[in-house]
Amino acid sequence: MLENAGSRLKAWTVAGVGTAAAVAVAGVLGAFEARHESLPALAPTSRIETGEWLLRPLKAYVTAEKYAYGTLLKPGGKALVLELEMTNRTAKSTKDYFDVLQASRKIVDPATKPFIALTRDSTMSPELHPGMPERMAYIWQLPDGATAPASFDLTVIRKTYKARDNLYGLPGWFNPTPIGTMTIPVGAGPDSADIQP
Repeated sequence: MLENAGSRLKAWTVAGVGTAAAVAVAGVLGAFEARHESLPALAPTSRIETGEWLLRPLKAYVTAEKYAYGTLLKPGGKALVLELEMTNRTAKSTKDYFDVLQASRKIVDPATKPFIALTRDSTMSPELHPGMPERMAYIWQLPDGATAPASFDLTVIRKTYKARDNLYGLPGWFNPTPIGTMTIPVGAGPDSADIQP
């Protein structure tokens, strides 16, 4: 009986040490992975290539106007607006741009998609034609009571072209991957000057 109890104690000790070692290794690997995944900082004045798109940030500001490029804001609400030049680098017209930029969760709800409009005529979510630069506005509704930030962070997402995908055997842009982050200064309103290169 004592021998049995000793065997059990030994087994528990070995299991405890094994578990502690596994937890320690997992922690080290997690820390290494987090460090490994840090993204490069992109200059907000540069042109950024994301596979499908060539992007050039122009300016950002917070507005409390009733409409922001045709987007109706909540009464008393504010919106963060990012204007940028977008050039479609593909061979056909597309509006596959909703996930190319992700605003920091400190500023907006990450589950909330931005409204996207053509600045010249407030057309919502238009298809952009190949090789034609267009000035677009990404519009994020800010949480109630939020103050205008001095700047905000964006993560830029790139996709890769495949002549055939694995599921349907059709061409397309796949595998969205973050390629970098950039910090955008926020101006005082719609009349703020463009970001200078």
